[in-house]
Amino acid sequence: MRKKDDEKEQRIKEAVASLMLEEGWSGTSISKIARKAEVSPATVYTYFDSKEDMLQCIYREYSEHVFEYMMRQVEPEMDGAQVIDTLMRSFYSYMTENEDMFSFIEQFSNCRALSSKCACRKGIAGVACLLEEMKKEHVIRNYSAKSLEAVLFYPVKAIVFDEKLNSSEKSGLLDEVIELVQRALLY
Repeated sequence: MRKKDDEKEQRIKEAVASLMLEEGWSGTSISKIARKAEVSPATVYTYFDSKEDMLQCIYREYSEHVFEYMMRQVEPEMDGAQVIDTLMRSFYSYMTENEDMFSFIEQFSNCRALSSKCACRKGIAGVACLLEEMKKEHVIRNYSAKSLEAVLFYPVKAIVFDEKLNSSEKSGLLDEVIELVQRALLY
């Protein structure tokens, strides 16, 4: 049995994400992944059973990074407005600082056949628990978890992915959206 190497595994993951963005699911073959990662096709199979398994594993890992990053920014002493501000700004920062990784997450999550098998993610569960606690303490209004996620995160995605806006315009819109969300959610 071949020994696993963290550096090779990381190169394979980066190659997969890059190729998925460049060529899509059907254009991403094991041989292309291996070539881009500078490993043999057999090495790719040392880490992953199939292309589908590989994509799901990488999606889970990358999407966990996003939510772990956001939760690390939240401090226990923050009030509701600060928590909302922090979650939305850290989501924005993560997306802009990790464009390829986030684009991979978005592309993968839009493929229901693949992403449906990755539904259980602890990172988003941490955010959901935080929001549930805020609802119980009457810090934010009692909306469903899905509605809260949509209101907090989808507007941020729309700002980041709007190529017609420059960074100053995006920053101004982010400030405005955060204020709107705070007004809508906070008691």
